[in-house]
Amino acid sequence: MQNDPLATEKWKKQLADLWPAAKGSLAKVYKPCIRKNCPTCASGQKHPAWLLSTSSRGKRKTMYVPLALVAQVRRAIRNGRKIEEILQATGPQLIKNHRRSLKPHVSSPPKS
Repeated sequence: MQNDPLATEKWKKQLADLWPAAKGSLAKVYKPCIRKNCPTCASGQKHPAWLLSTSSRGKRKTMYVPLALVAQVRRAIRNGRKIEEILQATGPQLIKNHRRSLKPHVSSPPKS
């Protein structure tokens, strides 16, 4: 299949607008801290924390996300999902574009 320069530029623009991108999920959890005599933990409440969970080659990895990065990570995950949607639609669109670009098939004369 040949590359359509206009389609390629449109695709690049779409992806550039979706940066930063990430794959995974973000969860708010409540955990006890390590400080002795913490009044919050002593009262039964726990401290909020944000976790980013990702998966690669069947292995799950979880990382703490600083509160200052939560909004950016949330946006990156949303952008990553949009990119997945674009990629999902790209294959069928390539085939449709290719079929449109083919010359009409000339039928051969019937055999007698």
